[in-house]
Amino acid sequence: MAKVSAIEKNKRRAKLAQKYAGKRERLKAQANDESLPEEERLLARLKLAELPRNSNPTRVVNRCEVTGRPRGYYRKFRMSRIALRDLASDGLIPGVVKSSW
Repeated sequence: MAKVSAIEKNKRRAKLAQKYAGKRERLKAQANDESLPEEERLLARLKLAELPRNSNPTRVVNRCEVTGRPRGYYRKFRMSRIALRDLASDGLIPGVVKSSW
């Protein structure tokens, strides 16, 4: 099980990223729009840099829903490989069968 503080920090990052998503999108569009004058584009980049660092969606880490583990994460199941194996072995994940030959 991951530290509760790490899980909570990640939740705060996700909430912050969602809060600033619209503003960040508008500023990025202005900064990349080549039809605008260079000064406006520079101002947009500076405003973008003033946003909180954790409001960037790339700072949000995919974590296991069961254990909070950040590594070995399967997107399809939204859990780590260890939790997936435990639940699949117990037959708690529909459609997943242990392979044998």
